[in-house]
Amino acid sequence: MLLYSLLAALLVSLISFVGIFTLSMKKDLLDRLLVLMIGFAVGSLLGVAFFEMIPETIEKFGQESIFIYVMLGFVAFFFMERYFFWRHCHEGVCEVHAMSYLNILGDAIHNFTDGVVISVAFLADFNLGVATTVAIIFHEIPQEIGDFAIMVYGGFSRGKALWFNFLCGLTSVFGVLLGYFLAGAISNFSAFLIPFSAGGFIYIAASDLIPELHRQKNTKRANLSLVSFVVGLIFMWYISSGGGHAH
Repeated sequence: MLLYSLLAALLVSLISFVGIFTLSMKKDLLDRLLVLMIGFAVGSLLGVAFFEMIPETIEKFGQESIFIYVMLGFVAFFFMERYFFWRHCHEGVCEVHAMSYLNILGDAIHNFTDGVVISVAFLADFNLGVATTVAIIFHEIPQEIGDFAIMVYGGFSRGKALWFNFLCGLTSVFGVLLGYFLAGAISNFSAFLIPFSAGGFIYIAASDLIPELHRQKNTKRANLSLVSFVVGLIFMWYISSGGGHAH
């Protein structure tokens, strides 16, 4: 089942190239589209944290300590931005903003846990593994669109954003390997890592992306970004509650 798990993880990783459709797009059009994509990213980040990751962890491991881990993730991302990234941007002039790096970290952790889930599912049953992979793909599409938008908006070139998105996706392969070889010992690890990553997503959405939406001076674009934010939330709620629950 290891081969099937690895193939599934690679397939999920390829979803990270969803932003490739923007490569031929003119910069002015991309700039207008990015406002909508950032709004969608806020919704999908908050949605995956509150509608999927936190409830999933409570369901599997119980409520004890879960919200402590969420807060630890939130504080850890705040600490990393403040002491490792923010100092390079404190004058408002930097090539790549901290939110891009933080999102890479959060996305890598999330994809890693997806790999663990895929591995465990295939070990239990082949059909369960296939169903889990399909569901994760549907979860990943909106989030990968948001991740790509965050990196481009934060200063990455489109090509570089695609490449880093793919590298983040490949962490699911390491998750598969860990899940396969340490299947009996990873439950407590996942019980910490999933809510920790959720806390990081909440931090990125609340402290980095929402303020960017507030800075939008064009009323029409600001209103559209609010709509795309709500659409992102609703979309993640739909998938997590029945449209394709992955775990």
